Amino acid sequence: MTVIHHEEIRRRMRPRYSRDEVREILAFLEARGTLGFTPLPTGLYPAAGIDQVAAAQSGYGNVWVRDNIYVARAHEAAGQWGAARNAMEALAAFYRKYRSRLEAIVEGRADPKSPMNRPQVRFDGLQLVEIPSRWAHAQNDAIGYFLWLYSRLASAGRLAVDEGLLALFALYLERIRYWEDEDSGHWEERRKVEASSIGTVVAGLRALRELLAKGMAGACRFGSRTVTAEVLGGLIAAGEQALATILPAECIQPDPRKHRRYDAALLFLVYPLEVVDHAMEQRIVDDVLEHLQGEYGIRRYQGDSYWTADYKDKLPAEERTADVSERQEERDSLARPGEEAQWSLFDPIVSIIAGRRYLRTGDPAELERQVHHLNRSLGQITGPDCPQGELRCPEAYYLEHGRYVPNDHVPLLWTQANLWLALLAMEKSAARVP
Repeated sequence: MTVIHHEEIRRRMRPRYSRDEVREILAFLEARGTLGFTPLPTGLYPAAGIDQVAAAQSGYGNVWVRDNIYVARAHEAAGQWGAARNAMEALAAFYRKYRSRLEAIVEGRADPKSPMNRPQVRFDGLQLVEIPSRWAHAQNDAIGYFLWLYSRLASAGRLAVDEGLLALFALYLERIRYWEDEDSGHWEERRKVEASSIGTVVAGLRALRELLAKGMAGACRFGSRTVTAEVLGGLIAAGEQALATILPAECIQPDPRKHRRYDAALLFLVYPLEVVDHAMEQRIVDDVLEHLQGEYGIRRYQGDSYWTADYKDKLPAEERTADVSERQEERDSLARPGEEAQWSLFDPIVSIIAGRRYLRTGDPAELERQVHHLNRSLGQITGPDCPQGELRCPEAYYLEHGRYVPNDHVPLLWTQANLWLALLAMEKSAARVP
């Protein structure tokens, strides 16, 4: 059974969609602001469209590189190149402004083991300035995402290439030996060697190599080093070898605090990054659906303590989104198995993956799965009882006094972007249905 929170959504859901029906849903959601994206003057987007008080408490008024990549990717897929370009150029401008961080690590003058020495992946997107408070900036996936979409847009001739900046990022990833580096990854938590981060970097380096192969960039050089296709090939091979060892797990380190068999972040290696082959794609999706899927959404991983049951009763507002990368045991002690938050990020991705398989194979079972997970995604849109507003895309549903409700981060723009992408993918599949 699909849980549906809003009757207007229920009336528009179908067991099978025509292209016109998908377009009608898109038009409805756009008219009601569900898929609205309001950029900052810089062209970047805050993590959530929440009020100033909530943004100050949670930090979700700041800009995350990873979230902005997904928002920009959705605009790219919709043919709204200007918005995608503006976001990527703003991210590049931020990293140019603080390129000394990259240079210091590449030249061996700064220790990358300290996350505050690394390029910041969460910052003030209005002023394009760093945030001085401590944060888990060791997030190689964010760097990989930037390289991936920046190189894609540059390959399409949509933005001017900063060869020096691209060279710095490649040499930075070489210096930290990303294929064996412990980072905080997609969920910004305890550092470990995780496949979802390694795979994202592989995708970014592949996109950069393709950019060079097309002749869309000049010499990518920093100091005496030139980043050639051969240099990138070696870096890519190191990451691919690591993935072959770790996948289909997220982390295989023996430390039980780090070891993780199932993690929904691995879905991103299937889409949008297309890093794994079809067999591994199927394995990852099956693992997520068997071990992490819930009635209201999909868990990030088993034992996740972020927005565990009665989270707001257990932690004051200033502690709910704090950096726990070096003290995660404290928050984990609040959680019990089976009480993990169920996120709205992932059903759209599963729907897109199934739709791509349907277009590739014509298998009606894949079309059925695509529709099922699109409907789950639509069902997760908030109802009229949501304090932050109806017809909005939440970050997650969590248990509050025995009932699943949206957490405070509504709307989350990353969720909006994924839902938009899923609807665009459904439109393509509907055009193929005989």
